[in-house]
Amino acid sequence: MTGNSLAVIGGGVIGLAVARRALLDGWTVRVHRTEDRGASWVAGGMLAPHSEGWPGEEKLLNVGLESLRLWHSGFLDGLPADVVTARESLVVAVDRADAADLKTVGEWLAAQGHPVTMTSSARDIEPLLAQGIRHGFRAETELAVDNRAVVQALSSHCERLGVQWAPPVADLADAEADTVVIANGIDAPTLWPDLPIRPVKGEVLRLRWRRGCMPVPQRVIRARVHGRQVYLVPRADGVVVGATQYEHGRDTAPAVTGVRELLDDACAVLPALGEYELAECAAGLRPMTPDGLPIVRRLDERTLVAAGHGRNGFLLAPWTAQRIAAELDVTVGVGR
Repeated sequence: MTGNSLAVIGGGVIGLAVARRALLDGWTVRVHRTEDRGASWVAGGMLAPHSEGWPGEEKLLNVGLESLRLWHSGFLDGLPADVVTARESLVVAVDRADAADLKTVGEWLAAQGHPVTMTSSARDIEPLLAQGIRHGFRAETELAVDNRAVVQALSSHCERLGVQWAPPVADLADAEADTVVIANGIDAPTLWPDLPIRPVKGEVLRLRWRRGCMPVPQRVIRARVHGRQVYLVPRADGVVVGATQYEHGRDTAPAVTGVRELLDDACAVLPALGEYELAECAAGLRPMTPDGLPIVRRLDERTLVAAGHGRNGFLLAPWTAQRIAAELDVTVGVGR
């Protein structure tokens, strides 16, 4: 590959978003990807900077809000409309302590200039909620996407734009391109050992709607259940429930304890889910960094990195693609 050639190492949502943007900008792009299903396969697909926010994470909030704007203002171009499965989040609390936490988040968001709509009648907004759940807030601009459909759609768009597919590489020297972007999540440190990225396990469930059951909710429902967090994300055929979070090396086997907690918490929030089919249990490995912020920058003259997105890979894909595109513009300018 010669000229303005780019090798993207990683075929998840981040690698594909970077590749697509580079293709649109006129680069010759090769994506090195594995057949293994990574974190993008088991993600919830929430684009939720407000409802993910917490005091002390101002920088992540602002990056997330910037990326959410990009989702709304062009990142969906070229993707099927039905990859979006919800347009709003409702965040609710099960007990008084949970309600106090939600108030803390709401006040913090307002202090940042990003107010959300607080409510004490959550069941008027979402009638399927359990009796007794009253307190919460709405985040009207948040979205949810079908994670698997987005990955497939980005892959198809890249193919239409002329991407070349290639197997994974074990060494950066094996990537034949002028510029290389490391975007392979938890495996990034195998190519650049100084990257402080570690795997954090999380179980996710898929519940399938059955005839006679109550309908699928129309918005994302996030809840605090006795201090634990659970999210319920609509899909065309049911609901994605997630997600646990704990350190367990590279183990991707769903654990009974994690699955039980998710089911208990999901049904405590939406009792009707108890009638759905338990269609899938899976676990993924989020690429986490010490400060929770992604690493998106230049490493040397030839190498860039886009990794360490933790639980926000789908949300931050447009922002990451834009940041890498800006660095690639610098690369082209230097080469002239």
